[in-house]
Amino acid sequence: MAFPLNLIILSSLLPLLSATFTPQDNYLLNCGSNTNTSFFSTRSFLSDSSSSFLSTDRSISLSNPNPPPNSPSLYNTARIFLTKSPSYKLHLTSNTTHFLRLHFSPFKAPNFNLKTAKFSVLVNAFPLLNTFSTNSVVVKEFILKIDSPVLEITFLPSNFAFVNAIEVFSAPKDYIIDQGTKRVVPDSTQIFSNLSSQVLETVHRINVGGLKLTPFNDSLWRTWLVDDDYLLLKGAAKRAWTTHTPNYQSGGASREIAPDNVYMTAREMNRDNQELQARFNISWEFPVGGGRRVLHLVRLHFCDIVSSSLNQLYFNVFINDLLAYRDVDLSALNFHVLASPFYVDFVAESDGEGRVRISVGPSDLSNPARVNAILNGVEIMRVVSSVSSKKGFGKKNVVWIVAGSVLGSLVFLALLFLCGLWFCRGKKSKTKRSESTGWTPLRRFRNSSISRTTEGTVSSNGYQTLRISFAEIQSGTNNFDKSLVIGVGGFGMVFKGSLKDNTKVAVKRGVPGSRQGLPEFLSEITILSKIRHRHLVSLVGYCEEQSEMILVYEYMDKGPLKSHLYGSNNPPLTWKQRLEVCIGAARGLHYLHTGSSQGIIHRDIKSTNILLDNNYVAKVADFGLSRSGPCLDETHVSTGVKGSFGYLDPEYFRRQQLTDKSDVYSFGVVLFEVLCARPAVDPLLVREQVNLAEWAIKWQKKGMLHQIVDKNIADQIKPCSLKKFAETAEKCCADYGVDRPTIGDVLWNLEHVLQLQESGPLDDNTDAAAHVDATGSGTRERQGPSSDSNTEMDNGDETSGILNSSQVFSQLMTNAGR
Repeated sequence: MAFPLNLIILSSLLPLLSATFTPQDNYLLNCGSNTNTSFFSTRSFLSDSSSSFLSTDRSISLSNPNPPPNSPSLYNTARIFLTKSPSYKLHLTSNTTHFLRLHFSPFKAPNFNLKTAKFSVLVNAFPLLNTFSTNSVVVKEFILKIDSPVLEITFLPSNFAFVNAIEVFSAPKDYIIDQGTKRVVPDSTQIFSNLSSQVLETVHRINVGGLKLTPFNDSLWRTWLVDDDYLLLKGAAKRAWTTHTPNYQSGGASREIAPDNVYMTAREMNRDNQELQARFNISWEFPVGGGRRVLHLVRLHFCDIVSSSLNQLYFNVFINDLLAYRDVDLSALNFHVLASPFYVDFVAESDGEGRVRISVGPSDLSNPARVNAILNGVEIMRVVSSVSSKKGFGKKNVVWIVAGSVLGSLVFLALLFLCGLWFCRGKKSKTKRSESTGWTPLRRFRNSSISRTTEGTVSSNGYQTLRISFAEIQSGTNNFDKSLVIGVGGFGMVFKGSLKDNTKVAVKRGVPGSRQGLPEFLSEITILSKIRHRHLVSLVGYCEEQSEMILVYEYMDKGPLKSHLYGSNNPPLTWKQRLEVCIGAARGLHYLHTGSSQGIIHRDIKSTNILLDNNYVAKVADFGLSRSGPCLDETHVSTGVKGSFGYLDPEYFRRQQLTDKSDVYSFGVVLFEVLCARPAVDPLLVREQVNLAEWAIKWQKKGMLHQIVDKNIADQIKPCSLKKFAETAEKCCADYGVDRPTIGDVLWNLEHVLQLQESGPLDDNTDAAAHVDATGSGTRERQGPSSDSNTEMDNGDETSGILNSSQVFSQLMTNAGR
C-alpha cells in the first residue's frame, strides 16, 4: 500500500520541527581519520588521531583506497589494532545509562582485508563482542549503565581488530527503568527487576506499518526498519497512518522513546479480508540468534490512531504464543487522551530456534462491531549480562575481596541467627502471592511516597491514618479475582471486596504499565481525605505497599448511572428515579464547587462517575482529574485539557481555561444522557447524531425533543417537567461558560422539575409564575427542597465546607482505614 505524499513530506520535516535531545556525555569519533566528518548531516564526528581519547600508539590508521560511490566518508577510514590494550578512554560526567555504538564497514587495503578480521571487544573489562567478524556494514548498539567515571573500550584481536566509528552518549533519564518490567513465562507472571544494570544489545528496531527511518528522523539517531519481512500473514494486517503529530501530554512516552513517525503509523487488523474469520491475530516473527532460550527485552510501542473516540479499542498481546498483556485499553493507559504514545516492556526468552514471535489480537472485551488490534513499533534487545558482574582485578580489587569475605561471613552468621528466631516463633500463615501486574507505578516518580509528596495538604500523619495493608486488600478481593471486577476506569480495574470487619468496599487498583497513575492517586487521596458529603463517594483508605497504588472506597451496590440507562440488563430507571439521581449528583457537585474559598472543579463529570447505592442515592466519584478552582481575584485556572470526549467543555478545550462552568457543561451532557438513554458519543451513528449534546439541542430548538426521549419513560414525563428539564440541560451546554447557569441554579431547577412532575399540570399550560429561567436570574420563591448542600444534607448530617484534618479522620467509615 502506498503512503500519501503529504505523510512522506511530513515525515521528513518532523525532526526539524521537534526539539533536539542534548546528551550530557556525547563522544562521536571518526576512527583512523585525520579530519572531522558529518554523518546524516546532523552530527559531527571528531578525528581520533589527534585526540586524547586514543590511549595507545600501537594502532594503525587505514584508508579505503577504492571507496564506493556515495559511501559515507565516516566508513572510508578505520582504526586497526594488532595487540590487546585499552584502546579508548572516555571520561564520563554522569554515572547513568549510556548508548554505545560501534560502526564496522570492512574494506580492502594494502596488507589488510577487514573482512578477515576476527576480534573481541570489551568495555571496562566486560566482554561485549566475542570473536566478532563481519563482511558487510554493521552497527552494533549497546545500552549499558556505567558506574565508573571512565569508559574504557578495548579491542582484543585474534588476528587484528578494526573499527570505523564510535558513539558514546548519555541516554535520556528513565530510558531503561529498573523495576516493573514483566517477564513472560508459561502459566505464571514474574517481575524482572534491575533492568538498567543489564547490558542490552539491540537486535531489531522496527517501525511497524511505516517507512524506514534513518538517524536524521530520530532524536537519538537510531535507525528503524520496516516490518514487511517479519509479518507472518500479510493478509491479516493493513497499514494505518495519520498526518497529526502524536499527543504527548499524557506522558506515556516521549520523542526520545520513539520518534513521531513511529507513533503516526501502525498495523491494524485487516477486517476487510473475507478469507479470514472475524477474530484473528496479527503476528510477526523476528530471528534473534544467540542460541536457544536467550533473554530479550521486548519493547512494544502503541498509539491509538485507528479509533474515532476513546474506549473503542481492546486487544491482547502475545509473545512466543504466551499471553503477555490481556485486555490492553490504550484509553485507560493514556489518561483518557486519544492518539497518545505509550510503550510496554517485557522480558522473554527466544524460542528453541532462536526466534521471538509477537502477536496482537482482539480481546474478549472488544465490541463485536469494533474488533481490532494495533501495533506501532517493536524493539528487541538481547540481555547480555550485568556490566558490574565482571570487573578487572588489581590491588584495589584484592582489598575489596578480603573485605567482602569478612562482611559475607558476618552476614551469613546474622542470617543463621534470624533463621533460628524464625523457627522459634513458629511458621506463620503466609498470604497468597499476588498475581503480578508487571509494573511499578511509582517508578516514574522516584523516591516518591505519600508521606514525602508536596501535593497533599494533609499532614503525613493524616495520610498514614488512611493506610490499609496490601495483605488485607489482597485477602478481601480473593487475590484480585477477575470475577470480582465491577468496573474498569482510566486509573485501573475496580474490584468488589470486603475488609476484615466485613465492610463491603470497592477496590481500585492502578492499571498495569501506567506511567501517569501517581498524580491521579495523589489527587484522589488529597481531595477525598478532606471532604465528606452524602452525595460524594467516601474514601475508606489507600495502599502504597509493594509499589502498588490502590484506593479503597465505600461500595456502591447499584454501580454507575450509565448501567441503568443503557448497555446493560438492569431494569431502566423511572423518570422520578432519574430526577432524584440528577438532583443528588448536582448536590454533590454543588458542594465541591462551594465548599471552600476556591472550591474544587471535578473535570470528569460523566454517567460512569455518578454511582448509585443500594437505595439509588447518587454519589459523584473519581476525583483523579480534579483541580482547585481559581482564587478570589481570578476568573479561571489555566491548565492542560483533561476530561472525556463527549462531555468536554468546548470553551475549556479551545482556551485551556478551566472554570466551574466546565463541570456544568459536562453535567448538562449527563442530563441529556439521562433523558435519551444513549451514549454521549456514538461513532456508529450517522454524522449528525454522533454527539448527543449537539443532536439533542437541535431537537430542543425545534421544540421536538420529546421525539428522542427514552421510550421507557416517554409516557411517564409530564410536559411541564420535560420542558423545564430540557431548558436546564440546554443552558448547561451553552458554548460559552458565561451563558451557563451555576451548579446551584441547576440544582434548584432540577428540584423544581421534580416538583412539577409530582404536582404540576398534566398538559403543557404551566403557570407563568412557576417558570424560572434556567440561568437562575430574576426574582423567585424557592418552594422545592433546599439546595444549600453546604449546611444541610438529606440524612441530617452536617458539613461545614472543607474539613480540617482532625475532623476528617473522625468521620472515616471504618477503623480498617487506620
